[in-house]
Amino acid sequence: MLTGLEGDESLERRHQGAERPPMHRNVPSVDTSEAARQAADALRDLVGEPAATWDVALVMGSGWLPAADALGEPEHEVPLADLPGFSAPAVAGHGGTLRSVRVGDRRVLVFLGRTHYYEGKGVDAVVHGVRTAAAAGVRAVVLTNGCGGLNPAWSPGTPVLIRDHINLTAQTPLKGATFIDLTDLYAQRLRDLVREVDPSLDEGVYVQLTGPQYETPAEIGYIRAIGGDLVGMSTTLEAIAAREAGLEVLGLSLVTNAAAGMTGEPLNHEEVLEAGKSAATRMGALLGQVVPRI
Repeated sequence: MLTGLEGDESLERRHQGAERPPMHRNVPSVDTSEAARQAADALRDLVGEPAATWDVALVMGSGWLPAADALGEPEHEVPLADLPGFSAPAVAGHGGTLRSVRVGDRRVLVFLGRTHYYEGKGVDAVVHGVRTAAAAGVRAVVLTNGCGGLNPAWSPGTPVLIRDHINLTAQTPLKGATFIDLTDLYAQRLRDLVREVDPSLDEGVYVQLTGPQYETPAEIGYIRAIGGDLVGMSTTLEAIAAREAGLEVLGLSLVTNAAAGMTGEPLNHEEVLEAGKSAATRMGALLGQVVPRI
């Protein structure tokens, strides 16, 4: 499995006799919607357009930088760490900037980097980019990742549409009694648009674990048994937050390696980056045709 995952803070020890906190530990210190609005406003200030809005957001995963470059020259590019609530990416292969790019008649935010669950910053930090994009006016988000593939027919460099997901992080970005329907989380409309451009793309079920360790062969056997086709360390929490914000979601995985135990070969992060280079350029051309139609 090779993609990004979100970090998890270690549980603090409580004084004896203190009330035990609930297992769900994603309690924000500030209102998450207000934090997203502050970041969106800061972005508008940095690009010098106080009333700016965007149409689509792209979150680029491991090995996807060539796809971002293929979309064209950015109108603006700002360091993510200059925006409230963001920090510099901690994973090789992820950039650290946010681009504003014109793709056809669509204005697009391209996140070159994401926070992963395993970095220990909490779920709110993981989904802050998606929430900031929603506050900036986007109506659809494209979530990409580099991942491990369980289908032997998917060699490294194979792009796969995400049809559905299984969230094995035991976490959620939702607070309290927030009941969100995930029946069509990865929008059929957007998947159909992609297939009109490239009918050859397969679909699969993406499974997110916490990482940062890669899975054992036994864990891959379990994932296969429950219906998983792709495995990584990102995407599902962002997708849930996007649906909560009312965004359409398109998920696109780039198979960067065979999952553990599939070939008997060891896994490493450098493999993720190398396998994605040429295929990600192809994906940039694909997104360049799809995004103007979203």
